Amino acid sequence: MVEDEEKWPPWLKPLLRESFFVQCKLHADSHKSECNMYCLDCVNGALCSVCLHLHEDHRVIQIRRSSYHDVIRVSEIQKFLDISSVQTYVINSAKVVFLNERPQPKPGKGVTNTCEVCERSLLDSFRFCSLGCKIVGTSKIFERKKKISPEKKHLIMAVSDSDDSYSSNSHTRRRSNHNNATSFTPSTPPPTAASFRAVKRRKGIPHRAPMGGLIIEC
Repeated sequence: MVEDEEKWPPWLKPLLRESFFVQCKLHADSHKSECNMYCLDCVNGALCSVCLHLHEDHRVIQIRRSSYHDVIRVSEIQKFLDISSVQTYVINSAKVVFLNERPQPKPGKGVTNTCEVCERSLLDSFRFCSLGCKIVGTSKIFERKKKISPEKKHLIMAVSDSDDSYSSNSHTRRRSNHNNATSFTPSTPPPTAASFRAVKRRKGIPHRAPMGGLIIEC
């Protein structure tokens, strides 16, 4: 993590987190109060045009917008930052790069190259769609995850599924054994009318047969 932090200038991540094109709190009454500037030396938030007199001789860059997303001209940012592998776009006859990733549906058919982080469609010669994605995609943690081959990922998922299945089956067997143990001894059935009559039945009076040889109890 320390190496990843030292790889980039200290102003880059604050720049990517900053909100631009909002009204300046110090110069709200000015017609030039929209904050679209950033000082790389002070790193104290977005600035408006009126704020610039406090940052003379500082490295100040201007943020622009394209389709509601923040961009910066290549001619400005490349003096202070390595933007190789980040796709550039031409807007108003000037090359720009996007600051952060932009949401996009899954790439359609025929797409041969995508951003390594967010999977946005790219030209074949680029790896990332924005400066933010380059920071993530070149970090040590991301590179370690990327080195796991698809076969290893499949094996890890298979082992995980097997463990889940074994746990589920063991739990089912324990429940089944518990149910069998509790239901193994049948409960005593309730008394019926026939059994009640059998208990209450008494011996009848003996009757002598007509021939006097056999006695039958009724």
